[in-house]
Parts: sequence; structure tokens; C-alpha cells
Amino acid sequence: MRFVLLCLGIMMINFTPASLAAEMTEKQIHEKRFELFQQTEAVTNIPWYYLAAVDQYERSLRFARKDRDKPSFDKAISIYIEPNKWVGPLNPNKHDQNPKSIAFFDGIGKDGNGDGKANLETDEDILAAFSNFVLEYGIDHDNFKLALWDYYKRDKTVSIIMGKAKIYKHFGTIHLNDKAFPLPLRFNYSYNNTWGDARGWGGRRMHEGTDIFADYGVPVRATSYGIIEMKGWNRFGGWRVGIRDINNTYHYFAHLSGFAKDLNVGQIVEPGKVIGGVGSTGYGPPGTSGKFPPHLHYGMYKDNGVSEWSFDPYPHLKMWEKHDKIENRKKR
Repeated sequence: MRFVLLCLGIMMINFTPASLAAEMTEKQIHEKRFELFQQTEAVTNIPWYYLAAVDQYERSLRFARKDRDKPSFDKAISIYIEPNKWVGPLNPNKHDQNPKSIAFFDGIGKDGNGDGKANLETDEDILAAFSNFVLEYGIDHDNFKLALWDYYKRDKTVSIIMGKAKIYKHFGTIHLNDKAFPLPLRFNYSYNNTWGDARGWGGRRMHEGTDIFADYGVPVRATSYGIIEMKGWNRFGGWRVGIRDINNTYHYFAHLSGFAKDLNVGQIVEPGKVIGGVGSTGYGPPGTSGKFPPHLHYGMYKDNGVSEWSFDPYPHLKMWEKHDKIENRKKR
């Protein structure tokens, strides 16, 4: 194991120091992250998409942690390791960067860039430490899941990370930020900001989404790269589909008239992929339809590592609609 870590440090030493990360563009940070993941895979045999999935999950939680609230382009690697776990719980020096004393106190901090220090703020050191933790379990699918569960102690987190890994592996890149408006712009539709409005059927509750009114059967499209996490009937939402994207956002499509052919849970989708059609299903047992005008209920939810909460999708819809209009004009 010492040989693996030594090689990891030597092979990564040519990467840009983390202190220069703030001076780089977001695109350059993406490129550096991808190189770091691939370099780590070459040394440890841990698939790069596993590391990328963990890192992306942590990036999505940044604003839920007071010490991880920096802009996404300020640091390349966002995998979070508790300071106490880094130096060792019994280590009297809570800012220890000496790999030998950290190991003595059973800390997981490692020197990943060969500078003789185990710095919790250095991208290469963080990757080396997390990789070493994973190697204690194994790098196959099942053992990696076991390592994740032991690290996070939460089944939902393990599921989300494994979904991200599957997406990254499928597309072979971490550059998956494109989005699409949920309806093709060539159809007639209308929508206003209805998030937070009161709803009464089934008990008083808040409307957790935006209603986009359109004719029955108008195609409904995936808005992002992601994986289908839910498909089926809900007494409120009727026929609905839930898609988890790489930014840990759950996209909820409800009141559908039906599903696209061969659409399955666990399937990977990309922006613009047709997943169903506009309908008026819901507010009753399976098959109930026609209790309201046909429309798409579109909701967005964020997982914060503990629970999931809704947020207003309207600004995102307006942005994606504008982007699609610009792209359509370019094609004419």
C-alpha cells in the first residue's frame, strides 16, 4: 500500500496546486478534475467514474456544510473528510500535516502529491486518502458500495453515488451540464410561477412545482443527464417519472398521459430524451384522469445528505426555455 501511495504522489506532482484553483476557469477545473480521477485510477485501479461520482455528490452538498460553501470553480476536488478523521481522533494536533504522526494516531490523511505533507486542503492528498480508504474494502461494485456505506452510513447516499457513477461510465466524461426545456418549443404551451401555491386535494399542502399547460399527448422530455429513479403511479401525481441528475437534483414529471416505450427504472437519459406525454392523470387510484386540464407538473428537489426538499423550478425553466430558443435559431 505504501508503494501505491508513493506512486500516486509522484505521478500527481505535476498537477496544478490547489492554491491556484481559484485562478482557473470552470472549464479548466473540470479538465483538472477529470485528469486527477484518471491518474488515480491508473495507480489504484479504482474506476475514475467511482471517484468522480463521490466528488460530484460532495460538490452538490457544499452549501449544506459551512466549511464547503465556496464557488464550484474555487477547488477541483470536493470530497469531504472530517478534520478529526484526517489527523486521527486522539491526535492532539488538530492541524497535523505530518503523514507519519497522522498514521500513528490512525488518521486517514495521506501525502498524495509527494511534498511530504498530508494537507486536507490539497486535491491530490484528499484523493489519495479517500482512495486508500476504498482500497481497504476492494474496488469491485459490491465492495465499493460497502465502502460508501461505511463512509456515509446512509443507504440513499450510496444509491445516489452509484447512480452518478453509472452515468459517468456511460458517457465517458464528467462534462454533463447541458439542460433542456421539458416540452419541445414547437408546441403550444403556457406556464406561470405556481410554486408554493396552496393545493387542497388530499389535504391542504403546498404546490411543489410549476404547471406547464399544453395539449394532451405533447411530448415530455428529460431536462438533464440523469438516471430514472422512479416510474409509476402516484395518487397525487398520476403517472409520473423521477430523474436524478449528476448535481443531486431530483426532477419530477407528473400527470403524464403515459410513458415512452421501453422506459425503465435505472435507465440513463440525456437532455431532450422523450419520457412520456402531457396528460391529466392523478387525484385518485391508478388510471384516474380528467379531473383537471392536461398539463405537466414539473418539480425539482435537492438532497442535502440527510433529507430531500423542494425548490422553485420556475427560474430554471425560463433559463432552459431561453437557451433552447437560441439553439433553435442557430439551426435555421
